Amino acid sequence: MPKKSGSASGRNLRIADQIQRDLAELIQREIKNPAMGLVTLQSVSLTPDYAHAKIYFTVLGAEPDAAAAILNEKAGYLHSLLFKRLHIHTVPTLHFHYDGSVERGIEMSRLIDQANASRAKDD
Repeated sequence: MPKKSGSASGRNLRIADQIQRDLAELIQREIKNPAMGLVTLQSVSLTPDYAHAKIYFTVLGAEPDAAAAILNEKAGYLHSLLFKRLHIHTVPTLHFHYDGSVERGIEMSRLIDQANASRAKDD
C-alpha cells in the first residue's frame, strides 16, 4: 500500500507542473505589457493545501522588479483564467517572485573563468 504523503507530494508536483504550463501560455497570450519584457517561468511551488503558489520567473528585456510588479498586479486576473482551466477544488493564490539564480550562476561562472585565467598566467 503506497504512503499517503508520497502520493500527495506526487499530486502536488503534477498540479504545480500544470499550473506552470498553463500560466506560461496565459502570460504570453493575455498580458500585453511591453514594460514586462520576455518572462520565463522557472518553477512553481505549492503549499500542501494548495492555497498559495509561489511562481519563480526570469525576465529578459525588462527590470525584474517592474516585471514582478506587473505580474503580481495581474495575479487575480491570471487566477480567474486558471480557475476556468484547472479541474481542482482549490486554485491557489498566485505570488510571483523573480528568480535570480540564473544571473548568480553566470556571475559564478565568470568568476571561476577569471580565477582560472589568473592561475594560468601565474604558472
